[in-house]
Amino acid sequence: MPAVYTAVATATGEGREGHARTSDGLLDVELAVPREMGGAGGATNPEQLFAAGYAACFHSALKGAARAQKTAISDTAVTAEVGIGPTDAGGFGLEVTLRVEVGGVDDATAHALVEAAHRMCPYSNATRGNVPVTLEVVTG
Repeated sequence: MPAVYTAVATATGEGREGHARTSDGLLDVELAVPREMGGAGGATNPEQLFAAGYAACFHSALKGAARAQKTAISDTAVTAEVGIGPTDAGGFGLEVTLRVEVGGVDDATAHALVEAAHRMCPYSNATRGNVPVTLEVVTG
């Protein structure tokens, strides 16, 4: 696969306590372990960054699926919940729930568009078989 774009980011500091910055400087954030994981909190964390990226990417894929199927949709939003926890192997794993809001179409069409987006989205393709992803479709 020839890449058409490559994002570059560097993390420094003490692992999950530190700093992350993209090569263009547009993202420049302090990192902290969440309070729920025994950290101080007060700064973003990798799971939040992953959730924001996945939500934005999936939303774009949803819009692309609707265009490809020549289907008008409205009032769309994607909320990504990224959970982290210990695995049986001794490390940590992720789980994702995507709550996808799709207006202007019936329930069956919304579900079909969300499934099409799930096949298109690079984040979905990267996590498939590695990270449990639950899709929740909300129509209205």
